[in-house]
Amino acid sequence: MSGFNLKTDISWHDFLIRAGLVICTVAIIIWAMPRDSHNTYRIEKGKPWIYTDLRAPFDFPIYKSDEAVKAERDSMMKQYEPYFNYNKETEGIQVRQFVKDYNKGIPGLPNDYISIIANRLHRVYLQGVMSNSDYARFSKDTTQMIRIINGKEAASTQIIRTYSTVSAYEQIFAEPELAAHRDILQKCNLNDYISPNLIYDKERSEASLSDLQNSIPLASGIAQQGQKIIDRGEIVDSKTYNILQSFQKELDRREKNKQQISVTIMGQILYVTILVICLTFYLTLFRKDYFEKPRSLAMLYSLIIIFTVIASMMVSHSVLHIYILPFAMVPIFIRVFMDSRTAFMAHVIMILICACILQHPLEFIAVELVAGLMAIYSLRELSSRSQLFWTAVLVTVAASLTNLSLEWISNNSLTKIDYSEFNFLIINGLLLFCSYPLLYLIEKAFGFTSNITLIELSDMNKDLLRRMSEVAPGTFNHSIQVANLAGEIAQKIGAKSQLVRTGALYHDIGKTLNPIYFTENQSGVNPHEGMSFIDSAQMIICHVTEGMKLADKYNLPHVIKDFIATHHGQGKAKYFYVQQKNALPDEPVDELLFTYPGPNPFTKEQAILMMADSVEAASRSLPDYTEKSIRDLVNRLIDTQVTEGYFKECPITFRDIEFAKTVLIEKLKTIYHTRVSYPELKN
Repeated sequence: MSGFNLKTDISWHDFLIRAGLVICTVAIIIWAMPRDSHNTYRIEKGKPWIYTDLRAPFDFPIYKSDEAVKAERDSMMKQYEPYFNYNKETEGIQVRQFVKDYNKGIPGLPNDYISIIANRLHRVYLQGVMSNSDYARFSKDTTQMIRIINGKEAASTQIIRTYSTVSAYEQIFAEPELAAHRDILQKCNLNDYISPNLIYDKERSEASLSDLQNSIPLASGIAQQGQKIIDRGEIVDSKTYNILQSFQKELDRREKNKQQISVTIMGQILYVTILVICLTFYLTLFRKDYFEKPRSLAMLYSLIIIFTVIASMMVSHSVLHIYILPFAMVPIFIRVFMDSRTAFMAHVIMILICACILQHPLEFIAVELVAGLMAIYSLRELSSRSQLFWTAVLVTVAASLTNLSLEWISNNSLTKIDYSEFNFLIINGLLLFCSYPLLYLIEKAFGFTSNITLIELSDMNKDLLRRMSEVAPGTFNHSIQVANLAGEIAQKIGAKSQLVRTGALYHDIGKTLNPIYFTENQSGVNPHEGMSFIDSAQMIICHVTEGMKLADKYNLPHVIKDFIATHHGQGKAKYFYVQQKNALPDEPVDELLFTYPGPNPFTKEQAILMMADSVEAASRSLPDYTEKSIRDLVNRLIDTQVTEGYFKECPITFRDIEFAKTVLIEKLKTIYHTRVSYPELKN
């Protein structure tokens, strides 16, 4: 029923924040997504088809290969006849000019040579003369035909039957009658009377060439809708390769339709919006507390955005295989800093978003979901570097086995399996080893504290702890005892045991500045005997503020500082408060002078520390250690804390408190058990 009352449970302010979060996330993801609405296949001749079974989704032409088209064009070029216009006037002008120039005869030759040369020029022009450049261009193939247009008539002839201006000049001297007098005739500059009378018609020739080329069919057939093209694992032969290339060309051609692109973007927006809203609804219904932790939300949505954007860029530019990207990092980080259910939900949403831009989405979803689940299962509690190593190994093995099973399902032969994807999965596993240094970056960027950091802080060689053991050994022993008690309670009620252990070790570091003022560090000398009750209370209370200053100085994580601030809550230094009241019963007492600055505990772990700290300290003053005295002490102290409202602001239940009492009683009984007295040896 909570789903139906969702609107009444969320204020408009919260609704606008979540709506803005969804809009920003969707906008960034859509911006990075590829704009192509179709798949771009990697087609390799002689290699297995690595994608799903492919059937023609629509009718499309099967285009000829580039080599086949080129061969047909080369063959068609043999039929190409460039057009030349025959200019009748050129011959008359040049021959008349020659006769005019030599009407008095050629020196050294009889007068009849004028008519002989004029006749030779007539023959050359009759065959046709073209410019040297045109002749060189079209005479590479001696069988080349040209079409000569003379008025309304067009006749085809071989180009070798025509002349260039140079070959026409040589043709005149090819006659023995003129060759004998070549020396004399060269002085006449006969080449001045040879001009092209065949003029290349560029417009008509190019139109003819275009018609020929367009007459060559680019397609050799048609693939019908629903026709099988290729099955997964089948070898791509020459014929299939040509069909696949034709299919890809047709997809590219259709993609140029802008309306189709806009529809694709609309579909992407709707799809991503639905998934991001689903994640936001999940957090609203089952993890409301995260909306009060901006750092948790920032990390969650940022990880999804970053990995989705990287995947989109990889697909857009086809730089690397998608399996190289270690998607399992996302559930690892979310599991370490948040919880398992949220890690799984975020991983599913991220994988479904990325799947819509891939060529083989079903296989990708199966492989990455198994990898993410294995990452979550193997990191129930991160406490050492080796766990990340084994997580990377298990994720790689699980993903590889899933991919292998899908290969076996799709192929009937072991020889058809494409093992290249396993190489990418191995690289993916190696990149998962980067999770450890990246954990540190995420801690610093979002202000989290991992269990590994907590374990490192628990090292007794750390400066603060070593100093405490040297200058305040009683406080140091007290902190260790409290850490053990609090850790046991946390284990019992399902709280974060490592966090509360580390917090317990540091909760009293403020006592290291003036250790002699605290009972556990005194050895016969009590400086409070010469002080007023107010000054003594202030000296005791200041160990909280001094502890916060030391925590800032040594850059302790924020969660550890919270333990220092809350382990007394807003309680009173009761010993000196009662002494003040008893000494001056008729005078008003300023309670603030005897009150710790707080705040009260606001997490389950802080409440555990408060209980363990007060019980452990008070247990040292018991006159005798019997089960009844220990039980009465524990019940009295914790019931008083509950009655005074110290736990109102933290999510601890009465059931948790009862479990905590039980653990404290059993542990204190073990610590203060009566030892057997050893007998003396008689002489």
